[in-house]
Amino acid sequence: MTALGFASGLPLALSGFTLRMWLSTDHLGLIVIGLTQNISISYTLKFLWAPVFDEFSPPFWGRRRGWLICVQLLLVATIAAFALSDPLVNVGITLGLGALLAFVSASQDILIDAWRIETFGPAAQGIALAGYVWGYRAALLISGAGVIALSAKTGWHQAILLVAALALIGPAATLMAREPLASVLRLSGGLASQFATAVWAPLREFCGRPGAPLVIAFIIAFRLGEALAGGMLAPYYTSLGFNRAQIALANGPLSLAATLAGAAFGGYVVVRIGVGRALILSSVLQTVLLLMYPALSFFPGHPGMLVATVVIESFAETFQYAAFLTYLSGLCNPAYTATQYALLSSISPLALHTIGGLSGVLAKWLGLVPFFVMTTFAALPALGLMVVILRKYPPREGKEALLFVNKK
Repeated sequence: MTALGFASGLPLALSGFTLRMWLSTDHLGLIVIGLTQNISISYTLKFLWAPVFDEFSPPFWGRRRGWLICVQLLLVATIAAFALSDPLVNVGITLGLGALLAFVSASQDILIDAWRIETFGPAAQGIALAGYVWGYRAALLISGAGVIALSAKTGWHQAILLVAALALIGPAATLMAREPLASVLRLSGGLASQFATAVWAPLREFCGRPGAPLVIAFIIAFRLGEALAGGMLAPYYTSLGFNRAQIALANGPLSLAATLAGAAFGGYVVVRIGVGRALILSSVLQTVLLLMYPALSFFPGHPGMLVATVVIESFAETFQYAAFLTYLSGLCNPAYTATQYALLSSISPLALHTIGGLSGVLAKWLGLVPFFVMTTFAALPALGLMVVILRKYPPREGKEALLFVNKK
């Protein structure tokens, strides 16, 4: 599971922050850099083609391992092609390969999750997920901060080619794994029937609850400030005179430690004061701390301030996200837990991969520092919706499920 978690986390940064750093150091325009937010929309829409992996089986290595091997080998080839592209010659090819990379990576995530659920019993799921998370986080360090730091010495092409070589860990782990013995229920009627049963019924149940449109609007707006700010961080850091080594250091192990601490603190606060209060507290904190980005402009080229900004923001962001995911989990009807959570968690980053693409246009129009001030205000609609929802449709606290219920 640790090796498969590593394989899952390795491609993520390549089509995200690492790509934006590559384009920034090649001095491409803010509008093009902002569009990189859109190319990862596959992670949001992956539930649409997930039934294909249930409905059809390759003729070799079993249904889960057979698909995984095919997808992982395609992933290795895609990363290599992505590494050999040149955005200065044809940025469209680089962005297109980045979009393909996100699609193949999202497909691998679907299959690894399916393999994990079918391989491990309920008592072992926690251990399996722990191994997955550590492998995933280690891979993010390598394909993010590691590639950025190495590129300063070797260039971007060689640094990303190294990631393609490391991606071979995925198929090696899959070959050593065993095909799950679990018997999976196959729905009759083909893909259309399977989609209707697996997706439409849970969605209809959720949308039939009072206040559901408000809740969906809140989930979509929740990451709006982050969606806009995240797309412009790479060119913003570069414009302030920070080099690749300094940016890699700030986004390296210290940022990882802050992320893990924020997640643990978020879980503790939810238990102590309840999910509603924790969500408000963490969201207000995160919104205020977005102002650290424009404040960084007063310390151009100061590595200590860059590290402090990234570390504090990473802690606050994960603290908020821990409370949000707890709230999101509580929205699920126990009869449809898996499907409703997959759908809700898919629409959560919708703003990140749609509106986030406009970040370059806004930054070019406003200027980078005013743009980051504006992102703080972009987080306010979600705060307003949150207050209304928690007042009118409060989650259940305590040992019960935090369920947004339809009181009839």
